[in-house]
Amino acid sequence: MTMRKKISKHAIGVFDSGVGGLTVVKELIKQLPNEKIIYFGDTARVPYGPKSVKSIKHFAMQDTAFLISQHVKLIVVACNTVSSNAMPLLQSSFSVPFIDVLKPNAELAAHTTENNRIGIIGTYATVETSTYETYIRSINKNTRIFKIPTPLLVPLAEEGLSGTTISQEILKMYLSSLIKKNIDTLILGCTHYPLFEKQIKTIAGKDIQIINSARHTALCVKEELHRTDMLNKTTRQGKIEFYLSDIPRNFNKIARRFLNRPVKNVKHIDIERY
Repeated sequence: MTMRKKISKHAIGVFDSGVGGLTVVKELIKQLPNEKIIYFGDTARVPYGPKSVKSIKHFAMQDTAFLISQHVKLIVVACNTVSSNAMPLLQSSFSVPFIDVLKPNAELAAHTTENNRIGIIGTYATVETSTYETYIRSINKNTRIFKIPTPLLVPLAEEGLSGTTISQEILKMYLSSLIKKNIDTLILGCTHYPLFEKQIKTIAGKDIQIINSARHTALCVKEELHRTDMLNKTTRQGKIEFYLSDIPRNFNKIARRFLNRPVKNVKHIDIERY
């Protein structure tokens, strides 16, 4: 067996500060059903959004080190906060390929917009950086970008309140200012937000294109594995392993809500060892 074929059978690693990255896992399962996936959620230290940049980088290094110890062939950074604040550090510190949830979706938004007016919703840490602007304007320097923090959406998603009247009213409040800016493209800048996609589309209207970061990230992973000849070409259904730095009492319930399937193989790890 060649080294490339051996590596192709290794897992895809995915990490997030909590459970939001499970929306990316859901899309990976759709796009790459034969791939093994190892998911790490840093549930003991969630959320990353309000943390200092120094802490975010430290956590991201530990999260990556754990996945490297599992011999993954590629790592998906399924956390917009890490994607906004720590990607250069990770890429210079580890040789494994990375796909983050920010750059591919910024590029897609830049190519999607027709009136050069893009809206972004996300955590405070994501919104306060200029990373999205950097990538978008590297493609189209004339683009105007409008960002707002939407911190209430994360707890609403985890409490199972997406699709409810409560989330509808909060989304209207958040999105009204962006809609008034005449945006034609909206980036869902947090991996929890795809759970609100239908409601957001209803509120935003048909003239605003929604960039679902989870879906496009999974497509980028598929393209990268194909490009590097690391696709697992077995016909067997890939399995998923879940590792958490703390196992919340309701994790199985939340995970099932995100994945639309029961969750097994949930293990606790001491992330401070990495």
